[in-house]
Amino acid sequence: MQTRQTERTGPLAGVRVVELAGIGPGPFAAMLLADLGADVVRVDRPGGAGLGVDPAKDLTNRNKRSVLVDLKAPEGPAAVLDLVERADILVEGYRPGVAERLGVGPERCLARNPRLVYGRMTGWGQDGPLAHTAGHDIGYIAVTGALGMIGPDPDGPPTVPANLVGDYAGGSLYLVVGVLAALQHARTYGEGQVVDAAIVDGTAHLTSMIHAMLAAGGWQDRRGSNLLDGGCPFYGVYETSDGGHMAVGALEHRFYAEFARLLDLRDADGLRGDLARWPELREAVAARFRSRTRAEWTEVFEGTDACVAPVLSLREAPGHPHLAARATFVEHGGLVQPAPAPRFSVTPGTLRTGPALPGADTAAVARDWAVPALCPAPDVPPTQESKTA
Repeated sequence: MQTRQTERTGPLAGVRVVELAGIGPGPFAAMLLADLGADVVRVDRPGGAGLGVDPAKDLTNRNKRSVLVDLKAPEGPAAVLDLVERADILVEGYRPGVAERLGVGPERCLARNPRLVYGRMTGWGQDGPLAHTAGHDIGYIAVTGALGMIGPDPDGPPTVPANLVGDYAGGSLYLVVGVLAALQHARTYGEGQVVDAAIVDGTAHLTSMIHAMLAAGGWQDRRGSNLLDGGCPFYGVYETSDGGHMAVGALEHRFYAEFARLLDLRDADGLRGDLARWPELREAVAARFRSRTRAEWTEVFEGTDACVAPVLSLREAPGHPHLAARATFVEHGGLVQPAPAPRFSVTPGTLRTGPALPGADTAAVARDWAVPALCPAPDVPPTQESKTA
């Protein structure tokens, strides 16, 4: 059976999403839904989000449409509820209670649309002692134990992994999984629900395998001392002669053997098998990498099973031959950016439009979603005849 393709391709074609504008993991989650084909309408506030990012370059708003609604104005909540009535999913990232105070909380939205999936994105969650306090990615991953295990030095501070682990892995991706699972339930049983996606919950969930290893005695609760946290000399990062770095992940014996051969390590097996000699192995590996440039070592290991790769910068990454061949990065509207992921054989996600500019699509959305309240009729000055009538 052939799947009928439409202008809006992607497995979520036909799904309607309302995004209440915010910052961080909420917009990224909505971008992912949009990349997969959903019609995402972002409800922007007059004056913008206040981050100072040029809206024309905010990639998390690509593939979306934007309308301007002042939720603090008397008519604002009603316009959003009109959108909600026609939506499948709503995404908001306010602190607990804010959406309720604005008149667009779960109770009012589900009363208007009982099949709605109401996705809530927060750091601390909707309840608990810290629910109403401010926070950022670094604090969320700190209290879950995730930050404390990242970094090669057990006696130094942890390494901050940008905001990828908390905001996006523990936050956005769990919100997307949650709302899509709830959408399946809504379409099967006609029952909507609220999805409480907390970054602390998602980040803790990400550490499940490490907790299993800890319980089994295969992981020390001390960073820089384990197989996957830089404690192992053949799973780590080494500096090259030109100040670049190479990433080594030669864990399995056959991969390590290839790594040692290409690096020209002496007594490679003896060093690998004796934990007491791991400091000696680390220094030997470091010395070898310091003898050549990153480009030279890249050429040595290219195409082998040694599991070694150059550490590239954000600007360098799109030029990597493998990523270029797969079009992992694309250019759209003059902006180089990651392509939609993952990939689908029948309903591929597409990069259809650049970042939605605040309010630019208000008229089109009002028409397409049949929500005339988004475009109230302008006040017309009275004519001379009406004045004298």
